[in-house]
Amino acid sequence: MEVIISESKQELGSKAATMGAHLIQQSIDQNGIANIVVATGASQFEMLNELVKKDIDWSKVTCFHLDEYIGMSIEHPASFRKYLKERFVDKVNPKKFYYINAENNPEGECERLNGIISQHPIDVAFVGIGENGHLAFNDPPADFEIEDPYIFVNLDDDCRKQQMGEGWFNTLEDVPKKAISMSIKQILKSKNIICSVPDARKSNAVKNAVEGEVTPLVPSTILNKHSNTLLYLDLESSSLLK
Repeated sequence: MEVIISESKQELGSKAATMGAHLIQQSIDQNGIANIVVATGASQFEMLNELVKKDIDWSKVTCFHLDEYIGMSIEHPASFRKYLKERFVDKVNPKKFYYINAENNPEGECERLNGIISQHPIDVAFVGIGENGHLAFNDPPADFEIEDPYIFVNLDDDCRKQQMGEGWFNTLEDVPKKAISMSIKQILKSKNIICSVPDARKSNAVKNAVEGEVTPLVPSTILNKHSNTLLYLDLESSSLLK
């Protein structure tokens, strides 16, 4: 895992998007297409804002959704489908975007997506790290061994408090307790991983991810096992690193 530290969130987002766009274009040049994974949350605001400006032939790019709450309508302000539609999909119009629709039939949705993504090797995965060290919605202790690309997960209280703290929900009781998430093994199958982590509230999680032993108790430590992971930080999120 290579660490890149920027002066600000805006610079972090610009650098992460520029590298991500380069890797997407590289795949298009080599293969005629690119397959990517797109994440959500406050950590992705600046990166996505820059990525949608890049000169990429998005008609050659197939996209996958990283995680979504079970039972949530796309109309809900915290819906990750809504987030991605408004901030990314409607702006670039990719060849295909495979949303996770866990509203009514999550079991069937997992089966559907698992069949599709198995036919689409991922070139670039855009991800973040949670305050509890999670990767996607794989909260600690994460399952490092499960082979299924998309899985059901239970969200721990720290994860749910983060979602409330970011302003997506009014109370902790409003935050769902279950979600569909891309699994750890599936994320690690990505050829390249662009991990964007701004803000001081993530500094302890960043320190653990970068300097700690690889453990399911800090799921993001697994990124140290991936040879093409770029971790983009700002001064605040990197403040505890040695």
